[in-house]
Amino acid sequence: MAGEYGPVDGPRVEIVLVYQSLLGIYGDRGNATVLARRLAWRGFDAVLTVVEPGEPLPDTGHVYLLGGGEDAAQVSAVRALQADGGLHRAVDRGAVVFAVCAGYQIAGRTFTVGDPTVPGGEDQVIEGLGLLDVTTTRGPRRAVGEILSRWHGHDGEPSLLTGFENHGGWTRLGPDASPLADVEVGIGNADDGTEGAVSGTVVATYPHGPVLARNPALADHLLTLALGEELAPLPRPEIETLRAQRLAAVRGLR
Repeated sequence: MAGEYGPVDGPRVEIVLVYQSLLGIYGDRGNATVLARRLAWRGFDAVLTVVEPGEPLPDTGHVYLLGGGEDAAQVSAVRALQADGGLHRAVDRGAVVFAVCAGYQIAGRTFTVGDPTVPGGEDQVIEGLGLLDVTTTRGPRRAVGEILSRWHGHDGEPSLLTGFENHGGWTRLGPDASPLADVEVGIGNADDGTEGAVSGTVVATYPHGPVLARNPALADHLLTLALGEELAPLPRPEIETLRAQRLAAVRGLR
């Protein structure tokens, strides 16, 4: 039997890419491709479902992906998701949500949009989805550049994460969210030494890249959460070579 991503003989796993027309300007669609490929290489039937505003989010997804976007798109996306309600239902039944940059901010309690340096651009505080206990406000400077952080890993073993951050919002975690990683190079959440946030099956981060292409262990962690089972090892020398190159490059920025 052949699936969309190659020969398969295992269970069907659905990846839902949410609102690419609004949250797809930084190449974060690549995260869906990475998850689907890593499933297919292991024999799963990986299915990618793309949902746009106005279309109902399916209740059948295992992993839901939110990407980056500008302020207006971010506001449109959060309002459409609030009206739909499907993402909350998915989390309630144990599905994984992986949110990047703007997706990270809208998954929180509130986020700030607007540009106070231009007429009529005053900051506005927008209600988020409340899937994470985080709040985002405008930072004193924009975070732009390579970022390197230390994640404690799926099994508790430290693992380095790399990516490219580009955000003006600074995010602070409440007591019901934990950092995804500790920053070694870059700004991260709010130049406070932390990056990303985790609460149950909701995982969020700022880096693009796409971030899962750079960090296969994080991709496998999301799949493990979604499937509720450990995955077989997947040695891919070409991926490890690329990863080593990116780690060396960002360390050279210190």
